[in-house]
Amino acid sequence: MSRDIWQSLYLVISGAIFLLVAVFHLLRLIYHWPIVVGTRVIPHSLSYVGFPVSIGYSVWAAWLLRRK
Repeated sequence: MSRDIWQSLYLVISGAIFLLVAVFHLLRLIYHWPIVVGTRVIPHSLSYVGFPVSIGYSVWAAWLLRRK
């Protein structure tokens, strides 16, 4: 496979993963799902930051894919 195909595949996969992470952040905010790691509770404020960052990375991957 050529380098362009691998790069396109990477952008599709990483963009889809970041979009999936963004959906989970949004669902966590809507349904107030708790996240507990060991004995620590992860605050919802992390999802307020994680959602736009994940969307941004997903859009960036789509933009790079279209730019080619």
